[in-house]
Amino acid sequence: EATLPYEPTRIFKIIVIGDSNVGKTCLTFRFCGGTFPGKTEATIGVDFREKTVEIEGERIKVQVWDTAGQERFRKSMVEHYYRNVHAVVFVYDVTKMSSFTNLKTWIEECNGHAVPPLVPRVLVGNKCDLKDLIQVPSSLALKFADAHNMLLFETSAKDPQESQNVDAIFMCLVCRLKAQRSLPCRDTEGWPAQPQPHSRRLDEASGKGSCPC
Repeated sequence: EATLPYEPTRIFKIIVIGDSNVGKTCLTFRFCGGTFPGKTEATIGVDFREKTVEIEGERIKVQVWDTAGQERFRKSMVEHYYRNVHAVVFVYDVTKMSSFTNLKTWIEECNGHAVPPLVPRVLVGNKCDLKDLIQVPSSLALKFADAHNMLLFETSAKDPQESQNVDAIFMCLVCRLKAQRSLPCRDTEGWPAQPQPHSRRLDEASGKGSCPC
């Protein structure tokens, strides 16, 4: 179904960052395809998926860029990856503390590529279905998210019952971007001055991320 000429589809570029094997590819599969891939191989360079969503009658194309966590695959691609980005998703594995402590390095890389501070960022703890193996408590992750002005989501890309929460991560960003930007398509101009959200918490009953939009 084509959009009308006077209603151009906006394009939002969302990048997914984190260590290898934290589930970045599975998260993008779950959002863009709705299914969990039976087998995934290490991403080499950059993987690219897109999904068109409708919010308040407007069709918006969401481009999700998934990068290799392995340094040797990233060097040649990294500048292109960060160019014209609209939102950033930082992913760690709740069962692997090192993937959480390494988030500082990923944030430094993001800042080093001049991603504007007003670009929305969220923190995602993946693999929360492995309850007996959890190394990163929610309280620690929430403190980190607060310190970096990010929303926190804990989810599982593998568990079908968690798929709505995976959708919520990306749809929350799309809602914020739609409210933040009035231009009809992707551009390289500066961002309008918008306040960052003040609501950053986990819903105590479900442990799911809370979105202010």
